[in-house]
Amino acid sequence: MTSTPPSTASAAPRASDKFVAYVLSLCENKRTQSDLRTGLALPVERCNYLHRYLVRRLPKVMHRDSRRAHYAVAALIAARPRAARAAEAERAESSQDTPSWFTRPNLGASLAAAVNASILKSDSAEGDLHLFARQSSDALHPRLPALTRHLLSGGIAVDWAVLLEDLSWWDRDRDRVVTRWLESYFRTLGDEDDDAPAPDDTTAR
Repeated sequence: MTSTPPSTASAAPRASDKFVAYVLSLCENKRTQSDLRTGLALPVERCNYLHRYLVRRLPKVMHRDSRRAHYAVAALIAARPRAARAAEAERAESSQDTPSWFTRPNLGASLAAAVNASILKSDSAEGDLHLFARQSSDALHPRLPALTRHLLSGGIAVDWAVLLEDLSWWDRDRDRVVTRWLESYFRTLGDEDDDAPAPDDTTAR
C-alpha cells in the first residue's frame, strides 16, 4: 500500500464532493434551499422536508452517523449567508486545479484562518476544538450552524466535503478526527511571537 496520494488529475471524484455539488445545485432553487435549511441542527428523524431531496441520493443501508452528517451538511450549505454563496462561486470560477484531498482544509484549519483574520480569538477557537473532543455527534451538531455561519460571514471558507466525511466518522473515530483538526489548527495558526524560544531551548543565560 503506497503512502503517496493519488493524482487529482486521474482520481475519480469523491462521493462527498459529488454530494456537495448536488446540494449546491439544489440550492439554486430558493424554495428547495428553504426546505433544506429547515434541517439545521436537527436529527434525521425531524428533517421532514429534506427526505424528498436526499433519500434517493443516499444508499438504503447507511450508518446513522453518516446519514445524519449528509443531512446536516445539506442544511448547512443551504443556510450559507448570501456573501458566502457569492464568494464560493467566485472561488470555483477562478480555481483551475483541484487540490489534493490531503491538503484541503478541515474545520481546525478554518478556525485558525478565522483567528489569523481576527474574526475569532485564539482562546475561543482552541476552546471550541477541545470542547468538540469531548462531545458526541448529538452535542456537536447543534453547535455547527452558528459556528459555520460566523466563519462564512467573516469570509472564511468551509470545505463542505471534508466536513461531511469528518462528521460521518465522528462517533466511531472521534479521537482521530479531532487530532487532525487540532494539528491543522496549530499548523495554520499564525506565529504570535517569531522570536520566542523553543520549548527545549537550553541556551545559557
